[in-house]
Amino acid sequence: MTAFRKNLIDGEWVGDAGSRNINPSDTGDVVGEYASAGVEQAGQAIAAAKAAFPAWSRSGPLARHAVLKKAADEIMARKDELGRNLAREEGKTLAEGIGETIRAAQIFDFFAGETLRLSGEVVPSVRPGVGVEITREAVGVVGIITPWNFPIAIPAWKIAPALAHGNTIVFKPAELVPESAWSIVDILHRAGLPKGVLNLVMGKGSVVGQAMLDSPDVNAISFTGSVGTGKRVAAASVEHMRKFQLEMGGKNPLVVLDDADLAVAVDCALNGAFFSTGQRCTASSRLIVTEGIHDRFVDALKERMEKLVIGDALDAQTQIGPVVDATQLKQDEDYIAIGVREGATLAFGGERLDRKTPGFYLKPALLTEATNAMRSSREEIFGPVASVIRVQDYDEALAVANDTPFGLTSGICTTSLKHATHFKRNSEAGMVMVNLPTAGVDFHVPFGGRKGSSFGPREQGRYAMEFYTTVKTAYTFAG
Repeated sequence: MTAFRKNLIDGEWVGDAGSRNINPSDTGDVVGEYASAGVEQAGQAIAAAKAAFPAWSRSGPLARHAVLKKAADEIMARKDELGRNLAREEGKTLAEGIGETIRAAQIFDFFAGETLRLSGEVVPSVRPGVGVEITREAVGVVGIITPWNFPIAIPAWKIAPALAHGNTIVFKPAELVPESAWSIVDILHRAGLPKGVLNLVMGKGSVVGQAMLDSPDVNAISFTGSVGTGKRVAAASVEHMRKFQLEMGGKNPLVVLDDADLAVAVDCALNGAFFSTGQRCTASSRLIVTEGIHDRFVDALKERMEKLVIGDALDAQTQIGPVVDATQLKQDEDYIAIGVREGATLAFGGERLDRKTPGFYLKPALLTEATNAMRSSREEIFGPVASVIRVQDYDEALAVANDTPFGLTSGICTTSLKHATHFKRNSEAGMVMVNLPTAGVDFHVPFGGRKGSSFGPREQGRYAMEFYTTVKTAYTFAG
């Protein structure tokens, strides 16, 4: 029987059916039915979060630790079940779904620990008899808007620090992946959160998301999604003078130099460009390769691509699952066609695939003889499509890598310490990888980029504190 999931508002599960979630590996499989909130329910959720804020923000660290630790333990204990649900609704492989679920558990566990590590400063004043205390306090009601490509990890790395630092939350997940969002909220609700501290409002971004942007009672918004929507979040937030944090994507370069270990370079490109069906903001969509290794690299990469197993996300043998939905599949195909029209060569893949069940299957595509001026090299495709750009040497490679409106992550494959060191310092990206895929980050260190990729304080690790708290300086005259 298909599950029906309601929204959580002020500690109560409410709402009527509004949408159905379809398995992209098998479009005949309905994952579940989900309530769809409107403007009124969004307003109720914001009001509930506002009312719950005073008590939660002043709760002791042990109370917050207990909730986050209990949630972490349950997520880890249910990793196979939750990972399977994730793969079923989003389309990434079962192994990736379970891995992402484990990552969510680790994030909650980390921030459970952070509740016990909150600290401030006591410093002497320049005035005799005056003491100075510098502390951090919760921001208030935080609106959290998350995308579909990491349906449990991204909510985790926003919700966990928000709660750890004493904020209350209105959470709007992507419409394509409500099951993972509902599950994480259900786990936190049963872990003992007071009513109103965490509110789930599933529904359309144009309705629920806009209601959050329009409300003067939302004190901060953390958003991950498209550049266009991110700009609207920023404009609306400036209107209300609220804090905002944006993660908006990338067009990430992987530089391969002549001196690179060919096997390492191919592994990095294959993983970074095509795993998770290329649906990662950290994906290596521009492969910038120097002349001396170019042809060998392309031949070796095509050979590895030919061996990829593309199929149902729940099949243990599958390495690449389906694209998330029909809209994304068409976008991928359109960009492949644009690249070819602009003069690139479709050297491999790019066609739809038939499998046992109807789904959104696309053979990973490799465009060669591309230039950095092509739309397919400048605009985020968000699918299993990579362009190979031929360059003469390291200097040109670095210039091409930095010639992008984005700046999330970048990578270089080289055995030269000189070039690796120079690239780490001069790459215009928030995260740099040496002989590693551009996709793949740790949960305890900062995540974020530069230029059009990110705005505001970094996410994850101790750096998350910068967004979810505000600094207070208190003076006391002792007499």
